[in-house]
Amino acid sequence: VSPETLPLQWDNIWSLFFSLLCLCEWSVAQISYSIFEEVDKGAAVGNLAKDLNLSVQQLQSAGLQITSGYKPPYFDINLESGVLFVSERIDREELCPNTVKCSLNIEAILSNPRSLHRIEVVINDINDNAPSFLEDIFTIDMSESSYVGERYPLPAAQDADTGSNSVKSYKLSPNEHFSTDVSSGGDHLSAELVLQKALDREKQSVIKLTLTAVDGGKPVRSGTMQIFVNVIDVNDNTPSFSKALHKVIVSESVPIGTTILKLNATDLDEGSNSDVRYSLLKRGNVDSPEKFIVIPESGEIIVKGNLDYEESTAYELRVRASDQGASPRSGYSKVLLEIVDVNDNAPQISVTSLMSPVKENAEIGTVVALVTVTDKDGGQNGLTTCKLKDSIPFKLKSNYRNYYSIVVNGQLDRETLSQYSVTIIATDEGSPPLSSSAVITVHISDVNDNAPSFPDGYINIYVKENSKVGDIITKVTACDADTNENAKLTYSLIENYPNQFSISTVLNINSETGDIISLQSFNYEELKMFHFKVQATDSGVPPLSSNVTVNVLILDENDNSPTILAPYSEHGSVNSESIPYSAEAGYFVAKIRAVDADSGYNALLSYHLSEPKGNNLFRIGTSTGEIRTKRRMSDNDLKTHPLVVLVSDNGEPSLSATVSIDVVVVESTAEIQTQFRHMPVKEDSFSDLNLYLLIAIVSVSVIFLLSLITLIAVRCHRTDGTFSRYSAPMITTHPDGSWSYSKATQQYDVCFSSDTLKSDVVVFPAPYYICIYICRERASRLPRFKIRIIIFVSVNNELL
Repeated sequence: VSPETLPLQWDNIWSLFFSLLCLCEWSVAQISYSIFEEVDKGAAVGNLAKDLNLSVQQLQSAGLQITSGYKPPYFDINLESGVLFVSERIDREELCPNTVKCSLNIEAILSNPRSLHRIEVVINDINDNAPSFLEDIFTIDMSESSYVGERYPLPAAQDADTGSNSVKSYKLSPNEHFSTDVSSGGDHLSAELVLQKALDREKQSVIKLTLTAVDGGKPVRSGTMQIFVNVIDVNDNTPSFSKALHKVIVSESVPIGTTILKLNATDLDEGSNSDVRYSLLKRGNVDSPEKFIVIPESGEIIVKGNLDYEESTAYELRVRASDQGASPRSGYSKVLLEIVDVNDNAPQISVTSLMSPVKENAEIGTVVALVTVTDKDGGQNGLTTCKLKDSIPFKLKSNYRNYYSIVVNGQLDRETLSQYSVTIIATDEGSPPLSSSAVITVHISDVNDNAPSFPDGYINIYVKENSKVGDIITKVTACDADTNENAKLTYSLIENYPNQFSISTVLNINSETGDIISLQSFNYEELKMFHFKVQATDSGVPPLSSNVTVNVLILDENDNSPTILAPYSEHGSVNSESIPYSAEAGYFVAKIRAVDADSGYNALLSYHLSEPKGNNLFRIGTSTGEIRTKRRMSDNDLKTHPLVVLVSDNGEPSLSATVSIDVVVVESTAEIQTQFRHMPVKEDSFSDLNLYLLIAIVSVSVIFLLSLITLIAVRCHRTDGTFSRYSAPMITTHPDGSWSYSKATQQYDVCFSSDTLKSDVVVFPAPYYICIYICRERASRLPRFKIRIIIFVSVNNELL
């Protein structure tokens, strides 16, 4: 049968089936039930046997069958009791969306006597859906000139429930500008935003509101939507100047184009309404606009023509500031300019024969440039003196009258300063004297007198294990103070560690860029660090070079999952523990132990417990793994509690392992048997670990006492002045795991290693120093630890 003809075939079959029922004189009746949606599986719908007037024995012999056209079938019959019950979860919104009445029709067929009963099950709604808006944020643009009482429609909330469980009201968050007006239209409510108070953008440009939709169910459910009201500006503010009157004193010799004043007017509006333009009004002196101009955009007043004190001693300007609104507003300010009479002809400086660049190894006395100074004034105002500004390796040498030479007067170093701005100052002898200056730039050419240099004497590189082959692990960069070919560098690797593998087998370097590329992947458990040197060579004649030591430290990656230790198994099997029914809160049930082959945070484990829904009987220590009871047992608790313990490390991403435990509640404590409590116990109760710890503590104590006695004896034979010369040496550890020994006055440091679980340090101030280092390390994946004790003793800066 083709898929297109399948519905037609089923229609024919059902028609034939009902025709046969009529021919065979089958009786048909209908029964109606009602239930609420989301009831638990197994909930009783009705006693079908009672409604059919059949006893349980008759029901079993009649061959009752329940049929329906729904998948999955939502109802089934208990033939022993005759009760029709729910067999699958029922969601009214999924079965009958957007309908007031929802019902499911099923058939009950009896073969003896032959009868067909139609059963209608009405599904009643519960308030299991909260109202929701299609948008989380709704934006409204509103002019600040909007009238009070204006309305703005708001989006309606949707609720999958019906009847009294649907949306019944809207609420607006408290504010001083708006309220809501809710109206009913059929089965739905609509809300409008009503302006209650005039808006002012200058006080508040954006108003944030919250609209809440509330349904009529019990308990009440609600949904919210954020409303942002953007207040649009109107031109209701006039530009204003910082001062109504500005006074400026200007020299008559001020050059044309000089800015003598910058005006500033502000407008509280925004956009074009606050865009201020400046202009001069033709008032006061008739020729004021001919002498000065104002930049419309910036408000800068600039000298347009030559000023002469003898022509006019003062100028009055009226400045207007206008905004660019549809109806422009303007503000005004007055500017008074006072002209000061001065010696208005300054000396003029001309530079000829500038010899640049000059080599940085030029000899003293080398001529750099020729300078000529002239002054248009006559008499005393025309006499000039000339000098160089600042302390520079040049001097001004007088040749004849107003003719000078600039010569080298000191050692030049292009790396210190590649060019000099030589300022020449010429001053006349007028009253007051006038001066002028000229600046010439002298460039210094390079010679190869500097070797390449690295920023530091060593470089620490941190590379993650399992990194890809071909990755650039770092880039070394050297600097050369020279330029051009003298600063063009090439990089190379140096093999200078005889006890180490050949560095060229694991790394390569780009000779031009300094990129260091890995040729193999690294494993932290096999190799934690190695060293090599990089040489940088310039292209000068002769070439110069320098080296830098590179320390490569391999970083641990979280590539090992936690491992559950005995007596529990994590490979799919279920472990069992027993607790008495009389167990109090905090009763110890079991302890889960796990290890991780990684280190650091990647090996920091946490324990979490998962138990069946509704069961809140057990808890687990996140760091200890101990499972204990939260409360006493009750008669409603199950006899067997399946628990799943998740052990997770602290890596990124986190890896985990699980173990399953069935906790069985027994009546008597004599019945309690656990794998943990019945593990074979060694005859020697004093473990090796405790023995090692005891030996370590005794050894450290003895060495400490002997050292202290020795130091006291030495100190008794020396004067206080002997020790005052010394400071406390310090032994520190670096991120790469290496140790350093240094001196530091009254400075203490803690010795530790990234591979340790615990370290203890005892430090004494000068003149003696003792560092006792106790390390408890985990050995591989096994639950064993080894103890390492390192003692550093320093007496008078001598490390013992």
